[in-house]
Amino acid sequence: MLADPELYRIVRRDGGFNVVSGIRVMRDMSDVAHWLLKLSWTGFFVLIAGGYFGVNAFFAAIYLAGDMVAGAEPGSFSDAFAFSVQTMSTIGYGALTPASKTADLLTAVEVLIGLLGFAVVTGMLFARFSRPSARVLFSDVAVVRERDGQPTLQFRMANERGNLIVDARLNVVMAYNHRTAEGEQMRSFIALQLVRERSPVFALSWTAMHEIDPSSPLYGWTPEHLEEVRAEIVVTVTGIDDTFNQHVHSQHSFLWSEVRWNHRFVDVIEMMPDGKRTIAYERFHDVLPLDPTE
Repeated sequence: MLADPELYRIVRRDGGFNVVSGIRVMRDMSDVAHWLLKLSWTGFFVLIAGGYFGVNAFFAAIYLAGDMVAGAEPGSFSDAFAFSVQTMSTIGYGALTPASKTADLLTAVEVLIGLLGFAVVTGMLFARFSRPSARVLFSDVAVVRERDGQPTLQFRMANERGNLIVDARLNVVMAYNHRTAEGEQMRSFIALQLVRERSPVFALSWTAMHEIDPSSPLYGWTPEHLEEVRAEIVVTVTGIDDTFNQHVHSQHSFLWSEVRWNHRFVDVIEMMPDGKRTIAYERFHDVLPLDPTE
């Protein structure tokens, strides 16, 4: 019984990788910054909120233990917490004030921590918002069909943003299980040459094609052979975002079970009355079986 094909996928459908490092050591602050940039937006905001309330609660507990807040009710943690928030944010409404020299020193430390913390968070927010990213839609499946009398592997992509990806480049490799002459089991990668691997402007749709001729690594292969070696076609798109003028990239993969043999893609490019072209996204993933009599 064949295991779930998804277990063999290197690149997930969302573009992420099914790769986990056994050792993750943060050696310096650059590692922390990289981790914060890679963190999801939900995780980022939860971390910032948790840190903010946690630090204020920590200082509030110290203020409360030393009875350091003038104007606060005795034993009131809420008053101490409010004083900590006012101190860290430098609001200072005046109703709550430091009650001793020790409190003055502690508030100075908290203000410094607050200034540094707000500066770091502001920088991280700017970095996350200003970082360009490609939003490329990949077809759910790839197809193998005759094109000009030659069996051809095809899949298609669309640029979902309203901008342009300039000098777009496509790199396609096939990962498959391979046993060496010495009997060692390996996951090998082999490049698949494309009919067109560069596009001056990627604005709408792009159908990538690899001809399965005698020079192709797939020449003579069958669907059963692809399944036997757990084949996965890994795709990477790179280019320059014309809005940010920075490099962007996106990746995807097709498992052997997602390759449709003797099928073709449904046409999706439509001409509007004003002469502009658009994509019918509702048909983007549709394929049709080829008529064997054609």
